[in-house]
Amino acid sequence: MGEAWLTARCVSEFLGTFVLVATVCANGLAEQSVWSGVSIGCSLAVMIYALGKASGAHFNPAVSVACGLAGKCPPKDVFFYIVSQLAGGILGALVSMIMYGEEGITLGPGDKPGTVDDKYTWWQACAVEFIYTFMLCFVILNVACSKMHAGRNQFYGLAIGFVIVACAYGGGNISGACLNPAIAVSLDIMTAIITGSAATGYSIMYTIAELLGAVLAAGLYRLVRPEDYTEGDDGSSGYPMSAKLVSEFLGTYMLVLTVGLNVLTNSVAGAFSISASLMCMIFALGTVSGAHFNPAVTVAVVASRRGKCSPEEGAKYIVVQLVAGILAARTYCLLTGDSFTSLKPAASQWGQVFIAELIWTAVLAFIVLSVATVQSSLSEYFGLAIGLCVTVGGCAIGGISGGSLNPAVSLAIASSGDLRAVWHFIPYAFIELSAGAMAAGLFYVTQPSEFQTEWMGEDPAAEDEEGAGVLMKEASGLDDVVLEGPEAAFKAEKLVLPSVQKASFDLEGRSTQKSKSTSLGRCAGWFF
Repeated sequence: MGEAWLTARCVSEFLGTFVLVATVCANGLAEQSVWSGVSIGCSLAVMIYALGKASGAHFNPAVSVACGLAGKCPPKDVFFYIVSQLAGGILGALVSMIMYGEEGITLGPGDKPGTVDDKYTWWQACAVEFIYTFMLCFVILNVACSKMHAGRNQFYGLAIGFVIVACAYGGGNISGACLNPAIAVSLDIMTAIITGSAATGYSIMYTIAELLGAVLAAGLYRLVRPEDYTEGDDGSSGYPMSAKLVSEFLGTYMLVLTVGLNVLTNSVAGAFSISASLMCMIFALGTVSGAHFNPAVTVAVVASRRGKCSPEEGAKYIVVQLVAGILAARTYCLLTGDSFTSLKPAASQWGQVFIAELIWTAVLAFIVLSVATVQSSLSEYFGLAIGLCVTVGGCAIGGISGGSLNPAVSLAIASSGDLRAVWHFIPYAFIELSAGAMAAGLFYVTQPSEFQTEWMGEDPAAEDEEGAGVLMKEASGLDDVVLEGPEAAFKAEKLVLPSVQKASFDLEGRSTQKSKSTSLGRCAGWFF
């Protein structure tokens, strides 16, 4: 939904693209190498929050094409949006170049690490633009356009903006991370005009790659969100296994690819970029498959029981995650022309690696269990909480173990390095899977209310008829008062309210918050 007037929607697209491209150009001219990715990602996020309700906040011809192909935007709007975006982008680039008084920004592949004239090839740069434009469009379709999420969440701007962060510090070293034909065309044209030289032609190659990424995003979106194309289906009945497996493959692939690109291009913010990729894909696909993207997380979810993931389903997830990791490894080796030497840092001892991977993989899996699988799970910040675990672990233990925290990542690195050290995957995987099981045990101990129904062996719904009366009678200490049924809570409110308040705190382990896990929690919740 957006403003009724097409003019208002087009002005919205012009303004959002103007701010985005001006920010991109200004960061490039200021040679802001450390914070540029965050600056650009945040500019996209804030303009999406400001103008999403006006036009849908595409600010990108590739996004408009993806939305049109997915049936989320009328063809007429797609055309006028693209015209508005190109106009806004050209003006944004012009303003920044005039402001800095520079000769512009040369569009094209970047230099390889440690070199000056040895650049990545055109096809490597175009491949990065294709893959991460796909990711951007795919995340937008899922968090802002799907039946499941459209208009029902507040994380959409964060999820979309931080795709830029995910790419900027890894793939950005190869292509510049445009991910947007309006950016590519604007930089190329305005640099050519200001310098009086011919355009490089990379804007055309980048645009083709980015539009192909948009096409792929629209196609795969139809696979993971079949309810959007089925009348009367809102996704509440669950997703087919095929959609879940595609979800796990895509999320793991983008995560592992981002890991490899950040490490092999000597990223200045690798852990943060990898966190961003995980967060964005969790926001996009969490409602489809649970967004594990990690065999250790899958083991933790299966081991925690409660019907969140069956062993059979978990086994399928793990196979797909490992395959996605291997394919991502082949991809980042091709894109960088480089590979890892070994999984375990040469300076570290196995004992150090064991402690590091065990603790921080367990932290990651425990956070997943605690924020995404509980009865009162986080509705807005679950992806952020889980994604930041990678920043936590990556910075804390990256120098000790590499901060893998994921058997799919470990297999990818081990299989793409020196084959004499490929066996390193086995102890890494054992440690990380054990950490997943350990996280399930810690979850069981620290959050027993999540298992209370299982302990009681009763149907919570069946207890509602008399639960209130029993609790009220015990809390008041009045044996001669007969209180039965939910209505008893209201009949005896004045008589026993203080006692029941205390009882609800003692029994639930938290103050007067309504819980869905047991009848006692529901009974206490009637008062508050």
